[in-house]
Amino acid sequence: MSTGLNDNEIISKVLSGDHQAYAGLVNRYQNYVFTLTLRMVKNREDAEEVAQDVFIKAFKYLADFKGASKFTTWLYTIVSNTSISFLRKKKLDIHSLDNENVFAAAANQDSGMRANMIEQKSKLAMVNEAIGLLNPDDAQIITLFYKAEQSLEETAQILGIETNAAKVRLHRARTRLKEKMETHYVQEVRDLN
Repeated sequence: MSTGLNDNEIISKVLSGDHQAYAGLVNRYQNYVFTLTLRMVKNREDAEEVAQDVFIKAFKYLADFKGASKFTTWLYTIVSNTSISFLRKKKLDIHSLDNENVFAAAANQDSGMRANMIEQKSKLAMVNEAIGLLNPDDAQIITLFYKAEQSLEETAQILGIETNAAKVRLHRARTRLKEKMETHYVQEVRDLN
């Protein structure tokens, strides 16, 4: 199995004809892709369908990945484009502000964990819900930078904007996130301070 190989090595194997090696990339990034698609399409079943489409497209266009950025940056672009196309086809309102109950449920699943782990997951669920209250552009840049751990340069590249513009958008998005948290989670924010 190709578990010890880095992304570029796996990609080279796939492009050389070892199509089974692609499973290594799918296994490595399936949670990443699913989390991002769920955030965008807001429905678990739709997110599963979109995530499958993402991996099919990534396989089909793998030769287009030049390695100039991280594989996750390239993959995020496919996730974003595929999710937007899916939403357009379904004629859903992209600006929907549904709660992300999936993250809250995941935070409460393992009751056997230590109290501080449960508290951390609760804080994460609160932040995820607050991100869900933001407009899609703000949610996207915060998700890219903090959840997908993209650098400012990579975030700018994905969004098709200059790095300084990404920095300004991220700052404004953080400010709006703080406002949402202070408005909707008054007591929780006080407890954090």
